[in-house]
Amino acid sequence: MLQAALHSGAAHRRAVFEVFARQLPHGRRYGVVAGTGRLLDAVERFRFGPQELAFLRDSGIVDETTLRYLSSYRFGGNIWGYAEGDVYFPGSPIIVVEGTFAEAVLLETLVLSIMNHDSAIASAASRMVTAAGGPGGRPLIEMGSRRTHERAAVAAARAAYIAGFASTSNLGARFCYGVPSSGTSAHAFTLVHDSERLAFESQLASLGPSTTLLVDTYDVARAVRTAVDVAGTSLGAVRIDSGDLPALAVSVRSLLDSLGATSTRIILTGDLDEYSIAGLAVAPVDGYGVGTSLVTGSGAPTAALVYKLVARSDTPLEDSATAGPMDVLRPVAKRSVGKPGRGGRKWAVRHRGPAGEAVTERITLAPPDPGASDRVLLRELIRDGKIVGREPLAAARDRHQAVLGELPGYALQLSRGYPAIPTIFDRDGEED
Repeated sequence: MLQAALHSGAAHRRAVFEVFARQLPHGRRYGVVAGTGRLLDAVERFRFGPQELAFLRDSGIVDETTLRYLSSYRFGGNIWGYAEGDVYFPGSPIIVVEGTFAEAVLLETLVLSIMNHDSAIASAASRMVTAAGGPGGRPLIEMGSRRTHERAAVAAARAAYIAGFASTSNLGARFCYGVPSSGTSAHAFTLVHDSERLAFESQLASLGPSTTLLVDTYDVARAVRTAVDVAGTSLGAVRIDSGDLPALAVSVRSLLDSLGATSTRIILTGDLDEYSIAGLAVAPVDGYGVGTSLVTGSGAPTAALVYKLVARSDTPLEDSATAGPMDVLRPVAKRSVGKPGRGGRKWAVRHRGPAGEAVTERITLAPPDPGASDRVLLRELIRDGKIVGREPLAAARDRHQAVLGELPGYALQLSRGYPAIPTIFDRDGEED
């Protein structure tokens, strides 16, 4: 596309692309925006160096005109987006990219790969946190690194933390993003020792009594007795990874209490998802570790976001810095069956009632005139190629909890249903 557009002259037309989801997966009631911070870092680094250019030339993939363009490529346009940690609904323009067609079209895969993955993970994680009792409920540890790509694992831990997970077992996420880390030993640690007792003694000698001992390698009840005998009643926690988890939680809690270890916590792991976590609500459990279901989006491994051209200029421009006012842009949209588009650059406002409860997602074709209770959703992220919207990860985490508080109560239900609030496009006044 870039090579052909450079030859036709369309490469230098001003263009606006938008990222949105046509629908939410599996009857979910909201999605969570995540990956924005990673996207800003990626756009800042997005270059074509000597090795990439040599590959493109030697492979005959592009011509010399395109190679010259790529050799000096820097995104010089503007990007707006929903704040990371906010929620979105069908049609929400969560990312808006404005620049020349050439510079904006090159970002499509970069934008979608980051935002689709991270938003899918955060959307699943948010449901799990809700199932565990919300911010003040039982903490969750992200433990999915061995169930996904090694780089995706770090991104997944970051996204889960935004949505309310307390920590991650992935030290790469702590190193890169400061996500709190925690974890426990594996069954291999017990098996490599001559006895379970020796394994527990070794772990306690190294890490102290606040550590978590894995008690389901052999016999759970016997392991719990051994753990308390070795560690004393101040043992931090025990982890159960298999078996009938609700029944085991009850029996282990009773056993710990009878041994005087009343403050020892119980952590459950083992193919948990939001539904099994909700089913454990009445069990005497103190926390969960979640892996496979989280890093696969709990059945929705992508947020199904798309990157679509919605407006363009008629006259080629040399670069985005010389662009004219927004009103010179022509709305464009495809009309294919089943996937029609809505042309025109969009703005978004979350209309809220007097008490601050979200009522509708309003999408307009002109800058909004929000009411006193309304919240403007698009924020400036990149201006003329310079990042202006970077923020600490903690801000996105805090925002997510605040935004969930805006939604009507039924939005947090795990059952299939409609989006928590309707999306209204002011152009046609119809709800989606």
